[in-house]
Amino acid sequence: MSSKFPKKEKLKSEILIRGIFEEGKSITSYPLKLIYLEIKDPARAKIQCGVTVPKRNFKSAVKRNRIKRLLRESYRLNKEQIFNNIEGSFAFLFLYIGKEIPGYEEVEKHMRVILQKFLKKVSNENSIE
Repeated sequence: MSSKFPKKEKLKSEILIRGIFEEGKSITSYPLKLIYLEIKDPARAKIQCGVTVPKRNFKSAVKRNRIKRLLRESYRLNKEQIFNNIEGSFAFLFLYIGKEIPGYEEVEKHMRVILQKFLKKVSNENSIE
């Protein structure tokens, strides 16, 4: 599995993003929140991922962009946990809900926790069906 984050894995569809907010399920590991939605017809990739940081908490674009870079890098390095262990296609949206600028170690730790929670939740949903 490549640890790259190619364009086809990036979440850019406005319709899909709106659908995530309306119908998606969420998992939280403060200061990260993952909102995900199962995609019925996989257009390009098994998982499409986006990151966002609220302007309300970080007025400076420089700070928001720094946090988004940390989130993307942490996801990129840990995505093999989920790529090899899930069935179906998903759209992810990672939100940073904290109030302070985090260090990479903190983001990495919570990214691993949130991805493990996602795997448990999805495997439980699949076993129920």
